[in-house]
Amino acid sequence: MIDLSQYEAVIFDMDGVLIDSEPLWKIAMEKTFREVGSNLTKTDFQQTVGLRLDEVIHYWYEHKAWEDVSPKEVEQRIVAQMVDLIQQNGEPLIGVIDTLHYLKDKGLKIGLATSSYLVLIDTVLKTLGIEDCFDFTHSAENEENGKPHPAVYLTVAKKLGVVPRKCLVIEDSLNGIISGKAARMTVICIPEKTHLVEPKLILADYQFEDMSCLLEEISTNNS
Repeated sequence: MIDLSQYEAVIFDMDGVLIDSEPLWKIAMEKTFREVGSNLTKTDFQQTVGLRLDEVIHYWYEHKAWEDVSPKEVEQRIVAQMVDLIQQNGEPLIGVIDTLHYLKDKGLKIGLATSSYLVLIDTVLKTLGIEDCFDFTHSAENEENGKPHPAVYLTVAKKLGVVPRKCLVIEDSLNGIISGKAARMTVICIPEKTHLVEPKLILADYQFEDMSCLLEEISTNNS
């Protein structure tokens, strides 16, 4: 049972948690890498789930280098593609809006800790109409290390004025779970449905099929 009285803040990951953006990432990356002559597929990108985009690009540049285009330009192209795709196709995942409102009504602080860039945070929150739900949002692009390092979660907790053990994290990927656990926070996993099955997700403290199932659990036990 999740006892919300034990927590002062809930910190959400973004991609695959608030919005079904993982398929969009795969579309944007596959298209951009193909344009620069590197024929990577959606299956290949399973290997880099949860990393910052710059880390993903450098990983593939080392393994399947392309010519004539810098990693930075590839990064910029993918981000531009993502802004367009989110604006055209972005929808909140099931249960997200109701869960955010429920947690706010309970007086919990709400944070966002993501590997996505600030421009994409802004795009997602505006597209979904949930800008006002968050007390603080933060991108790992402003940290020396991205997930699975705990820095992004620790920064959000500090900005919210909450000690890590009083923070509840909602994640979808193994790297995200490791990041939250390394920050000494309690981690809920809602697995992203387009990923391959990852047995190590059991490292999370709790696991739910979707956000509506999580909301049912917490609203039933914290009335």
